[in-house]
Amino acid sequence: MSTPYDIPDAPEVLDRREGPYGEVVLRRHGGLLQIIANGCFLMDTSDGRSERRLVDAALAELDAADRRAGEEPRPAPHVLIGGLGVGFSLAHAAADRRWGRITVVEREPAVIDWHRTGPLGTLSAEALADPRTEIVEADLITYVHETYATFDALCLDIDNGPDWTVTEDNEGLYSPAGLAACARALRPRGVLAVWSAQPSADFEETLWNAGFRQVRTEEIPVARGVPDVVHLGVRPG
Repeated sequence: MSTPYDIPDAPEVLDRREGPYGEVVLRRHGGLLQIIANGCFLMDTSDGRSERRLVDAALAELDAADRRAGEEPRPAPHVLIGGLGVGFSLAHAAADRRWGRITVVEREPAVIDWHRTGPLGTLSAEALADPRTEIVEADLITYVHETYATFDALCLDIDNGPDWTVTEDNEGLYSPAGLAACARALRPRGVLAVWSAQPSADFEETLWNAGFRQVRTEEIPVARGVPDVVHLGVRPG
């Protein structure tokens, strides 16, 4: 029986597009689907446990923050997922009835199309049909700076981490100004959760300096290689 790791030598390109931020490619490599941006491997469908943990860790930290304040965990929290990717985080959030509204911000129209009408729909079709789900085609950095909406949790996964961005413009998200915009988009005691392929002590310090509290980094073992991490911080309330 074949497995997702029975990978042939050459990947098959399913779609290649010139998007607003450069080239994006969807490939099939054995049993895996892969997203490549400007020649940089972003993600594939091999695992997904850390992308799912991004959502779970945010909800657990949100409940803990409410309890520390002497409050009951808030009902139906609104989560913003930054980056649709292959859909692991969205599908996992939609499978959890604790979440209220689920807003996904994705800047690449091709990625949205690959979910709505393409091969990635096998992972996300049910979540996309969920009435709680809203897909917003926008640059995440611009969105958090300009939105008037507020959220209970921001689950961000648009790069390989704060120290390994897909485009130079993304560095602004992890800067003091970018984190201040994230804090403004959060309700009191709201949680910022940032996925990364590796820990960043500098980013932890930046979170503290931006006013976030309960800052910590959670490691998530993956099937192969070094653990992924989720950086967490709570907006005071």
